[in-house]
This record gives sequence, structure tokens and C-alpha cells, in this order.
Amino acid sequence: MGTDAAPPAQSPGTRDRGPRDREIDEDEAVTVLFFAAAREASGTARTVLPAAGATVAQLLAGLASTHGDQLKRVLPSCSIWVNRSPAPPGYVLRGGDELALMPPVSGG
Repeated sequence: MGTDAAPPAQSPGTRDRGPRDREIDEDEAVTVLFFAAAREASGTARTVLPAAGATVAQLLAGLASTHGDQLKRVLPSCSIWVNRSPAPPGYVLRGGDELALMPPVSGG
């Protein structure tokens, strides 16, 4: 006898990892987190890409190409962090890394 239980609720600002994300080899997977204006520009809070071996600069160029002009305009002002530490453009990504795009925050 089966149940028709509802799927667990997602946290605000997250998206379901679709079948395409599940096909990425764990050794190649890099999680990209988009915050504030970067989230608005990309249309998502998170994505998983097969980017191990690429540099941060290469990944950012690919994201700009994939997500268009809005993200291209936001990227130059973003701080880039990998695994919760600032990362230079030449940093080589590894499987399991988490890259965060953090635009400046305004307010007072």
C-alpha cells in the first residue's frame, strides 16, 4: 500500500537538482552559489557544474556566457569565494568545491 506523501519542502531560494545535475560525476562537480544581485541576474540560487580542473576565471566566463548580459554586468563587482575563502581568478577548482558569487551589499 503506497502513500502519496508530499515531497519535502525546499528552502527559499533553492531549486530542485534536476536529472541533469545527478548525472555529473562527483569528482567533477563544483557547486556554484549565487547571492543577492547575482541570484537575480542568474535566475537561480544554486547550480552544480562539471568544472573540476577549470580555473575560477574559466568558470566565471562560462557562467557569463550561459546566463547572459545581466550576470555579465554583475560579475565584475562580485567577491569570489571557494570553500568559504577568497579565491583568485587562477585558482584551479576541484570536485566538491563550492564557489560563491557575492556582490557588494549596500545599506546602513
